[in-house]
Amino acid sequence: MFDSLFTANPLPDLKIDPLRPLKGVIVGAGQVGLACAYAMMIQNVLDEMVLVDINQDKLIGEVMDLEQGMSFVQPTVIKAGTMADAAGADVVIITAGAAQRDGETRLDLVQKNVEILKKLIPDIVTHCPEAILLLVSNPVDVLTYAAWKLSGLPQARVLGSGTVLDTGRFRYLLAHRMGIDPRSLHAYIIGEHGDSEVPFWSQANVGGTYLYTEDMATDDRQAMDEIFQQTKNAAYEIIKRKGYTNFAVGLAVTQIVQAIIRDQNRVMTVSCIIDEIFGVKDVCLSVPAVVGRMGVSRRVNFSLNSLEQAQLQHSAQTLRDVIDQITF
Repeated sequence: MFDSLFTANPLPDLKIDPLRPLKGVIVGAGQVGLACAYAMMIQNVLDEMVLVDINQDKLIGEVMDLEQGMSFVQPTVIKAGTMADAAGADVVIITAGAAQRDGETRLDLVQKNVEILKKLIPDIVTHCPEAILLLVSNPVDVLTYAAWKLSGLPQARVLGSGTVLDTGRFRYLLAHRMGIDPRSLHAYIIGEHGDSEVPFWSQANVGGTYLYTEDMATDDRQAMDEIFQQTKNAAYEIIKRKGYTNFAVGLAVTQIVQAIIRDQNRVMTVSCIIDEIFGVKDVCLSVPAVVGRMGVSRRVNFSLNSLEQAQLQHSAQTLRDVIDQITF
């Protein structure tokens, strides 16, 4: 009855044993990787978690620290290892990469992080041939596209954290202004996880009441723009003060992994391969999509107003211009 709401992805033929322990791998034990590991551990998302990093001494120390809190949470087996130890994983989370510095955009990181992917992806595909691949490293949209090309995996099985965090920031700031719980508000950031991201104002609503109207007051428009600017610049502000972001992205990634591992079929703004939408194609960016055990199974067929459509096309072109400069 509701099939027209979605565009389906071709789904991979995965052989899933429902009785097998749920296993995930985090590649990169920096601030983001460790925040992901900690959030997933205290929320009991996985039965087994393998952390992989080139700095083995630090990695072992971090895993020891996590293990020694195990008596306070539901049990999870946590290991420091290599991709060989990750064999049979359900999901591989890539947080490895050069960190974004103060004054540096996410897109500035692109080629050096693509080079890291070139070394990682063959090992991942060899040892975890049926895993869902989740990119978190920046620039996440470009790296998601690169990982798809380098891995040869079906497009449903390669996704990026995209604007899940941006959407969370957006909802928090809007809800804080209105004095409501962020979970009671439906609003999305789409497009690039970065400077060209797009506020999906036309569909933002609370209890079915839309926030945006053509005749809304100038003060309200200004408040909405202020909230979006705070959303877009949040990472820059945090990096300027503490040098990196980690806690919120760790929680965002945990939500994505839960949707995958528990087959929640949850609508999230993950970065995924776009075949054709509003004239946009052959690029990865964030749109509302259904995330479950097979990865990105479907995209929501949403509508945009003319301004949002132009902004999404600009965001896609920004990413496409960068992709065209990559040496795979």
